[in-house]
Amino acid sequence: MDERIPPFKARLEREVLSHPVITANPYTRWFSRGEFSAGQAQQFLIQFSVFSNQFLLAQLQKVLNADTLDQMRASKEILANEIGVGFRGPPGRAAGHRGDVSARSAGAAGTSDGADTETELGSLDGSIEGGTFHFRAAHFELLVRMARQFGLGFGDLGKRRFGTRSTLFFCDELLRLYGNEDYCVSAAASWAVENWAAAGFWDELVQGWARYAERRGGKRLDMAFFTWHARLEANHA
Repeated sequence: MDERIPPFKARLEREVLSHPVITANPYTRWFSRGEFSAGQAQQFLIQFSVFSNQFLLAQLQKVLNADTLDQMRASKEILANEIGVGFRGPPGRAAGHRGDVSARSAGAAGTSDGADTETELGSLDGSIEGGTFHFRAAHFELLVRMARQFGLGFGDLGKRRFGTRSTLFFCDELLRLYGNEDYCVSAAASWAVENWAAAGFWDELVQGWARYAERRGGKRLDMAFFTWHARLEANHA
């Protein structure tokens, strides 16, 4: 049997998985040191909030452009989870499985309300089928809670008008490619995005926030938005 890497897979590994934004992202590497100022943290959170809200449009477009019912449902899983519907893990899973959020891990994440986070966010995998909706489990609301610690309110976040040119370019390209009418284009963009998200940049962001907190006297931050995504995205790729 020919064990050589198929040409298409080799091209993916060469052109996508080896891209510098995945293998050596200079921004997240810098961020991981936690040496940023409070003002830089504010600007980062504002731009991330714009992306977080604009992603909902791209995900909804992905739902609407699905070619099959199964594709539509798969896209709805992500959209519903984004707006606050928790995943239900497979039945019979033992308590404490890595796919479930425990009070211990929520507390270790630096959340100020670990028990609430445990109840609201649900499992890291499974399905939204039969899942429970919580307003506070919406990913954007997690980000709002994080931003409040830096003096930002709901009115300072998420709106397109707050985005920089590069942030809006990224959001518009997501809409064009990730939400493309040609589902083959959309699926390819999804594969690239999920492998990028699972490559470790979330971990570098978590490290940065933790080191920033240590540098500022050790006061813990409610950074559930980032710790949750670091764990969640590891399952997506």
